[in-house]
Amino acid sequence: MGLGTEGDWILSPPQSLVPGPQSPSMRPDLSVVVPAYNEAESLPELADQIRAALDGVGLTFEVWLVDDGSDDGSWAVIEALHAADDRFAGVRFRRNYGKSAALAAGFARATGRCVATLDADLQDDPAELPEMVARLDAGADLVSGWKQKRRDPWEKRLPSKFFNRITRWMSGIPLHDFNSGIKAYRREVVESVRVYGEMHRYIPLLAKWEGFTHIEEQVVNHRERIHGTTKFGLERYLRGFLDLITVVFLTRFVRRPMVFFGGLGTLGFVLGFAVLAYLSVVKLAFGVSIGGRPLLLFGVMLILLGAQSFLAGLLGEMIVRPEMERTERYDVADERRPRPEGARKRAAGEG
Repeated sequence: MGLGTEGDWILSPPQSLVPGPQSPSMRPDLSVVVPAYNEAESLPELADQIRAALDGVGLTFEVWLVDDGSDDGSWAVIEALHAADDRFAGVRFRRNYGKSAALAAGFARATGRCVATLDADLQDDPAELPEMVARLDAGADLVSGWKQKRRDPWEKRLPSKFFNRITRWMSGIPLHDFNSGIKAYRREVVESVRVYGEMHRYIPLLAKWEGFTHIEEQVVNHRERIHGTTKFGLERYLRGFLDLITVVFLTRFVRRPMVFFGGLGTLGFVLGFAVLAYLSVVKLAFGVSIGGRPLLLFGVMLILLGAQSFLAGLLGEMIVRPEMERTERYDVADERRPRPEGARKRAAGEG
């Protein structure tokens, strides 16, 4: 057990599962990240289910249980699980930071060639994980669980359906359950995405932005909660919607703000010009006074807003461009280098 750089306690997995630079084959098949907030009653049963699901099919694994500031003794349970089976590792936050922070901590420590997430409340079924890993091995970048038959009260199901429909429309990703706790990723995906705030709901969108476009959905078994109470209220949907707007803007326009603000500016200019042109015709052709008409103020306001949007876009470009030139980042999926001339001639001579 050790103390992390942020002051949070860490229980590490066995060293045999931690790959060094010379031993990539030592990686476990799967790292399971489980955020937990006041789930002391559920954790022992969850650990048994994970062992049964993964040992039964011969998958090597580690589990990172992230205690997100619990006050019900969850950390003591995690310590006991680690002592009994050191494949179950743990991190304890000093206070409650939220699910995104817990996932980020688990992702940063995961060593498996695949990474999966589960909620700690036993509603997600670990028996789904082997099939998800098989889908990843078959070429998927990300597999998201779909709770097609959801075992939750209607006041959770109805807002969730609306939220998922909006997210599906805005993101262009045809998933039915963005907020599903059970997902599986290729290792490269969790190394590429950055999760903060309430962004855990939008990991598929963040992954798509990074170029991981093979996203699959798997119908999963969803179970009723048998211990504890839900930690989420309806306010999470408001926060989630605001985060969705943020993610969509960042993924589409953060590197080209003029496209967004310039589009708004153009729209304002066109509408304002049309309004003022109409009023000019009314004034010049029919002699009607337009000085007191609200439409005149509306047209002028549209043009001013268009000009401000253009200026905002230009300022955004001035801020973003130097940073992009210094730190432009891209991920290389594969590469084939030319052979040196000498090696090419030797190969031709051997042939």
